[in-house]
Amino acid sequence: MQKRNFNSRNHSQKRNGSKKFSKKASIDVNQYINKNLSVVPPEKYVNTHTFADFKLDHSFLQQITQRGYTNPTEIQDKSIPTILEGKDLIGIAGTGTGKTAAFLIPIIQELIQKPENQKALIITPTRELATQIFDEFRKMTKGLNLYTTSVIGGVDMKKSIKMLNKTNHVVIGTPGRLIDMVNRGLLPLKKFKTLVLDEFDRMLDMGFVKDIQYINDRLINKQQTLLFSATMDNTQQSIIDKMTKAPVKVTANSHSYVTHDIEQDVLHVPAQGNKFNVLYNLITENDYQKVILFCETKRKVSEVYKKLNNKNIRTDEIHGDKSQSARDHALRKFKKGHVNVLVATDVLARGIDVTDVALVVNYEAPKNYNDYVHRIGRTGRAGKTGKAITLIDAPKKTDAKQQPTSAAIKPKKKRPGKAERIQQREQAYQMMN
Repeated sequence: MQKRNFNSRNHSQKRNGSKKFSKKASIDVNQYINKNLSVVPPEKYVNTHTFADFKLDHSFLQQITQRGYTNPTEIQDKSIPTILEGKDLIGIAGTGTGKTAAFLIPIIQELIQKPENQKALIITPTRELATQIFDEFRKMTKGLNLYTTSVIGGVDMKKSIKMLNKTNHVVIGTPGRLIDMVNRGLLPLKKFKTLVLDEFDRMLDMGFVKDIQYINDRLINKQQTLLFSATMDNTQQSIIDKMTKAPVKVTANSHSYVTHDIEQDVLHVPAQGNKFNVLYNLITENDYQKVILFCETKRKVSEVYKKLNNKNIRTDEIHGDKSQSARDHALRKFKKGHVNVLVATDVLARGIDVTDVALVVNYEAPKNYNDYVHRIGRTGRAGKTGKAITLIDAPKKTDAKQQPTSAAIKPKKKRPGKAERIQQREQAYQMMN
């Protein structure tokens, strides 16, 4: 990319953040500003266990040691003993804290001891996260005769069916494809003893809670439920209570939800300004080599992707309309540095581990603060610093003549037709699966 002087930016675009987002976002702009990176590193967590203390199988312990697991992270240290005791658990920890290993290690240990009696179902909100867990399980269990498969959308149905017909101790998938397999009679849920919901706050969102309930209700032999995420929405407590039995809640306090290693700021787009030009200048003026750019809709992702490519910026896109092979290919190119910018919907905001992401841009403001936390968590990982910028549109001016004469007069909302409601549901489902 062409390198530009950062100081040449029109700083009149930056504000002190005293205004608020529109009602759609309903988030104080100040929450998106944090220019003071920690000079003093966060207090180091003092482990109460080593991996050897968990009395893991010798071969398994050697395997994870070779994978670089030397000492448990805080979430692992607090979660693994409870899971090994067979208790339900809710684990809250920031991005990049080792949540995946926190549930995989005890599950694998149980499988080694009772391979015929133990079976786990792991559900994730996105295909990418399911694939990441699938890959980590295979690496951890190399040579241990334990098997897994991923059941996700965007993959040839025949391939999924073929994999399900093989021996599988752990099945990992997204809700839509899992329900499809259940309804086809190819995935008997009565065989599973353990249920894991990774990024559970997203999956228990109002749009998908019925899917999770559908699966949970058919796990008639379930003995344990494990919920993990970086954030927790208190409005979901009732459904959590229905799914769990006296769960132990653990929190990794050494990692705040928004790491202090991420410099956060906003850019206000002038009323008559060109938002894409603001984005283009932001990306090019510092010669960023790895940028993740978030948009709210698939259409906007494709629009920005095409514009960036037309400006000779190496860019790719990920969203729910892309096939799984295309999404995997785009992610691989980004990880290897073959493209500099990855434009995506929130399917990329959860659990995806990409190193050296220098900048995260919210081209469109997220719907809520939890989504914001997950988005910017793609940078500032593994002890490195990162940067997150949110573009703020200027408030739309309304014609004074169009204003109602009374505060009591409100415009009626047009109810979408049946076809439109079905289309909205399908689009949301594709994004998640």
